[in-house]
Amino acid sequence: MPNGAKSLQAPWNRSEIGGTRRKGAEPEAIFCARLIQYDMENDMEISGRGFTSELFALRGAAGEYLSAFCDPWEALEGIGKWLWDLGGALSGGFRELSRGVWVHERAKIAESAALAPPCIVCAGAEVRHNAFVRGRAYVGEGCVVGNATELKNVILLDGAKLPHFNYAGDSIVGDAHLGAGVILSNVRADRMPVTVRLPHAAIPTGRKKLGAMVGDGAEVGCQCVLNPGTVMGRNSRAEPLSSVRGYVPPAHLYKKDGSLVPLL
Repeated sequence: MPNGAKSLQAPWNRSEIGGTRRKGAEPEAIFCARLIQYDMENDMEISGRGFTSELFALRGAAGEYLSAFCDPWEALEGIGKWLWDLGGALSGGFRELSRGVWVHERAKIAESAALAPPCIVCAGAEVRHNAFVRGRAYVGEGCVVGNATELKNVILLDGAKLPHFNYAGDSIVGDAHLGAGVILSNVRADRMPVTVRLPHAAIPTGRKKLGAMVGDGAEVGCQCVLNPGTVMGRNSRAEPLSSVRGYVPPAHLYKKDGSLVPLL
């Protein structure tokens, strides 16, 4: 812990605060990040209502869904059901191209793209040549799903750009940009459950598949790999060819050697 940092750890488990407890997770360690306050170096603070609101502007249908979760990775389990329920109630320019695939009339879908249900593609989004949307995918307004990009069990919030040869599985991407070849890896090599490592705690999620949470304004350099459970704060950066892991604070650059540099 940095010098002078203060930590207030919540003594409650999720069953006591109305949350969920995942099988195989340590009950005492699964706690809501909004019940922890941590004063970081450079006078940054993680506190308040959890990482969901710290990372993303919670607008529209996806914002409403995510706002029910203290930490964004909690939302991954229910994406499929949420999409089926939401798709069945859509109107205002949406049409169901095939069962469980809803696309707005102002979205652009390449003929060579493959979309599996359930999937929603919102107004102004582009799904380009040879993109593979494997299902359980929400593609927000103005998003780009580019050539040979693959999605699975993801939420792309408005403005997310995955334009070239990207993979995003079991992840949430805000209004951010992934450079060519960026991979959001979602499975550990040893197949063990993923732990999210924040400055104040290591939080076991109980999930064997968990990709990355990429905050609004983040820029991820070409050919980066974001290892399972990575969290990138708002307006953070990752140097090209980096193997990113853990937590990248807002307005910091993650360098290839694993060091963090504040952005001016």
